[in-house]
Order: sequence, then C-alpha cells, then structure tokens
Amino acid sequence: NAGHVLGVQFAALGRLAHYLRSQLPELIVIGITGSQGKTTTKDLLAAILKLDGETVATQASFNNELGLPMTLLNCTPRTKYCILEMGARHQGEIASLCRIAEPDIGVVLKVGSAHFGEFGSRENIAKTKAELVHNLRKNGTAILGRYDEFTPIMTAGTNIRTLTFGEIHDANIRATDIDIREGRAQFDLVIPQGRASVALRLVGSHQISNALAAAAVCAALGISIEVIAVGLSTAEMANKWRMEIHELNNLVIINDAYNANPDSMRSALSTLALMTQERGGRSWAFLGAMHELGEISEEEHRQIGRFVEKLGIDHLVLIAAPAYASGLSPSSETDTHTFSHQSDAVSLLEHFLPGDVVLVKASRAEKLEELALKLEDAWSKSESGPEKIGEDS
Repeated sequence: NAGHVLGVQFAALGRLAHYLRSQLPELIVIGITGSQGKTTTKDLLAAILKLDGETVATQASFNNELGLPMTLLNCTPRTKYCILEMGARHQGEIASLCRIAEPDIGVVLKVGSAHFGEFGSRENIAKTKAELVHNLRKNGTAILGRYDEFTPIMTAGTNIRTLTFGEIHDANIRATDIDIREGRAQFDLVIPQGRASVALRLVGSHQISNALAAAAVCAALGISIEVIAVGLSTAEMANKWRMEIHELNNLVIINDAYNANPDSMRSALSTLALMTQERGGRSWAFLGAMHELGEISEEEHRQIGRFVEKLGIDHLVLIAAPAYASGLSPSSETDTHTFSHQSDAVSLLEHFLPGDVVLVKASRAEKLEELALKLEDAWSKSESGPEKIGEDS
C-alpha cells in the first residue's frame, strides 16, 4: 500500500543521508529538540555559526524522517556545521533520527505539554527528548535547559559532557541584568569564556532561553563570546508568523499564528501585556484553539484563560475556542468576545484605539494568520482610521 511504499522511500533516504554523514568526518552536527523554541534556536544558532564557517540548517520546521535527511544531504566537504531540528510524535523517533545524523552536540530546550495527546504524559515526552542526548557520537556534548524538572537531569548517571543554560545563577550559560525594551530583550550573556552585552532583535522575553541555548552550543565549540554576542544581536526572524511585529498607523499587530502550545501561548501573552504597557493602549488577544493536547486540552485552555486574567489583558477574543473563557472569574475585568468564524472577528476593528496592541495566536491548523492579515488590511485601508475610531469612544 501507499504507506508501506512511503516508509520504504523514507528509509532509503535515511540510509543515503547516513552514508553521506559517514563520508564527512569533519562535519559537526548539532541536533535540537524540545517542546518549544526549536526553530528560533536553530535560526539564532545558524546566524552565529555562519560567521565561523559554512553552515547548513533545517529549513522552516522540516524536522522529521523526511526533512532531516534532506537537510543533511545538502552538506558538502566544505560544510563545517549542520544544524538539525528533531521533532517526534512517538517514542523512538528521535533515536531513529540520531542513527541517521550521528549528532556531535544535542540540545534539549524544554519539556512541555506540546503533543501531550500523542505521548500521554510529560514523563513520556521527556523520555523521547532524552533520546537525543543518549544517542550522541562518542565524546559528544549535551546542552540542557534549566526550565523544567526533566531536562536538567537527562544526563544524570552518565559521563556525557554537559552544559546547562538558563536565567539562574548556577547555569553554565546564563543571562543577567535583563531588560525588556519595546518587547525585545537586552541582557548580559555570561559563559565560561567571559561576559558580553546582547540586544536581541526578536520580540518576547521567551527568546532569552532560545538565545542562551544557541550561545551554549557556541561555547561548547569554543567560539569567542564576541562572535556569539554579535550573532545574537544581529539575527533576524527567518520564519513567517512567529512573533511578527507589524507597526501600522498607531496600532501594533503581533502575528504569532504559526503554532501554539501552553508554553508558547503564555510567552506570547506576556509579550502582549508588556508591549501594551509600554505603548499605553489596550491589549487584544485573538486566540484560536491549541491542538494535540489530548485529555488535558480543556484544562490547559482554562489555565490560559486564567493567565490572561492575571496579566490584565483588556480584551480576550475567542475564535472557535470557547474553552479559554471557562478560566475567567465572574468578576474578571477582561472583556470577552466569542466568534465561531474568524471573518466575523474583524468587526472588532471599529473598537480599536490608537496605541492598542493586538496578538493573533493559535495552533497552525486554525490558520489565524489569515485573520491577522485581514486586520492589518482593514486598518490600513481605513481612510481616517484612528481619528474615526477614537470618536466612537
């Protein structure tokens, strides 16, 4: 059948990529996994490593049994670094990818609730992510985040060289003196080789952990802190709909519709609240459903609703996702608007005021990037936009 044929083809592609890997003994392969931040970390790391040598990296999020070998096959004898995202929906998949790529460095960012529906527990998710660090090449290095209870102990009881990263004093690679300006983080990067100032161009305080992960890889490779700081401070977002900031006429729209899970939703909402405080307007969170959460889906949506209320978000706009509202208390000061179809939600545009900040976020299948584009287009086409809307207040 078709599934069997595809399986045979993927296996053949994997064997071909593994053969190429065996013919490039000087190639340094870095694998990245985690419930959140793989693509951004990959982009930040690529921005730094390209300053040091020819670098091949996963395009978009092609991180499975098809995308990984295709990325590896782009390497040549001139390639110094290959950065591979590694995703999984079942136990054993990351180990299988490692057999193809034989990574020298393995990065585990965080164990969260993404794909909980497939794995059934965070413990199972952690076991799957740990497959990366337990399948490194001899003398490989594990880079482990300090953002959950599972990741930091993945190499416990082994002799695997390990570096940790986080925003705490005992992490090997850490951020100190953190400041957020216009939604972007500035901090001092501290690594064993020294200390340097970093000013990220990416939006959101959650980008600090991604930057630290990239810095940890570079520290393991012996790259100077000056090169690391420059690479982090000049890197731009390479993928659409991931915390894209669109500054229109007196209105900011944050298009983060590429995907969503509980951790990334909290990060995006925190950024919305912070940017709104800086601008002095009101906050609007247009949220669609988070997928692949299985039996914890209802509770996770409820918890996000509570988080919205805790942050003091002014307007919560639900697009075919009423479960968020169940987390709000009866006395909540957050105004809730519920729509069955995203096209109907555009009507709220007439209530926007100068200085407002709008977040649009949901799982990829919800296609809320279409709503973000509609809001941008409608606001831009408004002949007297802010003045006319202001009169309605």
